[in-house]
Amino acid sequence: MIGFIGSVFSPWYAWSGRRDPANHCCINVVTYGPGGRFTMTDRGRDALRQTRDALHVGPSRMAWRNGTLVIDVDEISALPRISRVHGQIRLIPTAVTDVEALLTPDASHLWRPFAPSARIEVDLTQGCSWTGHGYFDANFGTSALEADFRRWTWGRFPRSHGGATCFYDALRRDGSTLALGLDVAADGTAEVCEPPPLAPLGRTLWGISRETRCDPGRTPRQTMALLDAPFYSRSVVQTRIDGETVQGVHEALDLARFRSPIVKAMLAVRVPRRARWP
Repeated sequence: MIGFIGSVFSPWYAWSGRRDPANHCCINVVTYGPGGRFTMTDRGRDALRQTRDALHVGPSRMAWRNGTLVIDVDEISALPRISRVHGQIRLIPTAVTDVEALLTPDASHLWRPFAPSARIEVDLTQGCSWTGHGYFDANFGTSALEADFRRWTWGRFPRSHGGATCFYDALRRDGSTLALGLDVAADGTAEVCEPPPLAPLGRTLWGISRETRCDPGRTPRQTMALLDAPFYSRSVVQTRIDGETVQGVHEALDLARFRSPIVKAMLAVRVPRRARWP
């Protein structure tokens, strides 16, 4: 799930000229597998309420309570399965980092890996009830993603030492590149690491090219497809890091695709706009 203020993947926000981020906010929740649901309602500023420890967007909210991020979900899923998605997600970080990474030299885009390692408890409708390993991060930006990037890939891989390794690779529109490796220990201690070489992954069903970091002589592979869209892919990927076989979440984002007016029109079907909130 993702909380947005200035919903960067909303066509309504793009069509508005991105002048008022608070008028395009969203709690995006996606479940996978049989009966999976997708919720991403673009809501107006009347739906947004913020305090130091809480974010409310319409009927859903997230709030810190005694070191646990509690997310109360009450959304309606988009086509083709329109139904209520209701329940609670609880995320308990093993530690919180103070890392702030620049994705562009002028700091117009930042990444904050607040808790790359966490325990998560999920209890949602459609039978989504489980516990496991989770993470919590955030992106901040002062300009449109497609204005500054052509594409990027990101991966977060839990490690046997109790922490996680993250990779952020991007091709910017000015031709420069980002190649960030970050090791985070279980206690939240973080250090930049030299990432292993890039290795190709197969293209998605929509033809998005992908790669991830992998030890030389090894081949990464997708073990589970999660979300496959015309400009975005999320999947579970197995790779090899420092001699250890790991499996984690991988994302690929094609911003050249996202710039397309056709893609934005397609998105409007999946991302309804609800400007009013009582």
